[in-house]
Amino acid sequence: MSTDALTVAAPPAAPYVRIVPLGGCGEIGRNMTVIETNDDMVVVDCGLMFPDDEMYGVDIVINDFTYVRERAAKLRALLVTHGHEDHIGGIPYFTKEFRDTPIVATPLTIALIKAKSREQHLGEAEFTQVQPGSRVRYGAIEAEFIHVNHSVAGACALALRTPVGTIFHTGDFKFDQTPIDAKPADFARIARIGDEGVLCMLSDSTNAERPGHTLSERIVGEAFTAIFSRAKGRIVVASFASNVPRIQQTVDHAVRFNRKIAFLGRSMRNVVHFAGELGHLRIPPDTVVKIEDIDNYPPEQIVVMTTGSQGEPMSGLARMSVRDHGKFKIVPGDTVVVSATPIPGNEKSVHKTINNLCKLGAIVIHGTDGRSHVSGHASQEELLLMLNLVRPEFLVPVHGEYRMLDAHKQLAVRTGVERENVFVVENGDVLEFTHDYGDKVGKTYGGHVFVDGSGIGDVGEAVLRDRKALSNDGIMMVVIAIDGEEARVIAGPDLISRGVFYLPEAGGVIDELRTELRAAIDGLSVDALRDVDAVKEHIRSALAGAIHARTKRRPIVIPVVMEV
Repeated sequence: MSTDALTVAAPPAAPYVRIVPLGGCGEIGRNMTVIETNDDMVVVDCGLMFPDDEMYGVDIVINDFTYVRERAAKLRALLVTHGHEDHIGGIPYFTKEFRDTPIVATPLTIALIKAKSREQHLGEAEFTQVQPGSRVRYGAIEAEFIHVNHSVAGACALALRTPVGTIFHTGDFKFDQTPIDAKPADFARIARIGDEGVLCMLSDSTNAERPGHTLSERIVGEAFTAIFSRAKGRIVVASFASNVPRIQQTVDHAVRFNRKIAFLGRSMRNVVHFAGELGHLRIPPDTVVKIEDIDNYPPEQIVVMTTGSQGEPMSGLARMSVRDHGKFKIVPGDTVVVSATPIPGNEKSVHKTINNLCKLGAIVIHGTDGRSHVSGHASQEELLLMLNLVRPEFLVPVHGEYRMLDAHKQLAVRTGVERENVFVVENGDVLEFTHDYGDKVGKTYGGHVFVDGSGIGDVGEAVLRDRKALSNDGIMMVVIAIDGEEARVIAGPDLISRGVFYLPEAGGVIDELRTELRAAIDGLSVDALRDVDAVKEHIRSALAGAIHARTKRRPIVIPVVMEV
């Protein structure tokens, strides 16, 4: 992103509120939004995104905190809608920089954040625990948490009351009329907030292209009944660790069909532990067994619940699919239920895992096969209902790729929101609202920050370009020694190839390249030989040209010139 294009208008003297999405707009993941008034600022969510195929070697992607950092004196709190990775995964990095900022969330969400922080070894933070219906005030901003349905317990929408008007943030939601916990979304409270008047709504757009209603979580229970009744051997259920309703349904069916259940994976065990402590999971103690003890039971009495529904390379299911898991091996006759749909970009990994499982003789049920999974996000009819309940003056579609945001805009216009009052924004766009207007007033940093090992932000686009070049064409290193006084080559050139030639069969080519390169160096003038930088550039150009003439490849060429 060019810094020349990053300009934000000076704030007005009159009361205002700014909405700045730093992630989650035009992409799936990295959800984070800044709500800023004249003297106070809160942040809603701070997630991560998993790298795509072009982000070579990157572990995760988090948000650029520059806008928050520049206004840190106004920062009052981090408000968290729910405990999914794309909303909490960046919090350990956020708290490392903004240590005194309270994190406000429901109990299970806080437990998941604490577990994530311990995994990252990034220290503790200050937490404020709330329940649906709670209100907290930070300067001029009052935040009310409203219960909504999603695929994790404790999910909430937020009503943020500011001097200019109310900002309503739906978080991730769907309207489930028959949820597993028997607690539908708080329609009445949402409607009352709509009656009070909402200046702007930020709304989940994940399923904005999907007609109709999102099916109830109970549909999965019906599918599980059919699967458990047919399965003759062990059953493996792969799901997001944070999908507490899915875990509860798996436990319920294990009890109903006289099976023991084992939980595989640290994140899965953490969620089971915390959700059980907080009353979100009901698991009879005699139903759970350790993964090490499952061989003590007949196959038809075992259920294993694991992570890996997205094909993550080191997850339980992915390791099972290549028989690399030390505690569990897939055998013919096992039934594997992948109870999730791939996040955009993960399709290839998921399909690879499924193919490997099938090769091992497992019966694999995945995607929407038999309705073993339903989405946790609202489809078009629910988005329309939310629009009609809240009736906002302005809408900012969030949490989705650009086409999803645009589809949400069309829905809003159908409900009566003025077309010019729907802002389909990109990460970093700054929206400003006063009593008189609402408009985009500039752009700030909204790009990716790459986390690679222990490095945060030290891998940039230039490094990725080099990694891409290395992955495509490899690297050639040339080592040569030159006597600077006499201006002559006294050793080399020696060529080291990685990823360019298959060396056992390339000895002749390497010899030819070495001969050509030596001739090119011998052709340099005395003055040129005494200029190390000139020698390096001549080597780089000559070797790159010679390799391309033979192979049409363009490897990275690194000359090492030692002057003695």
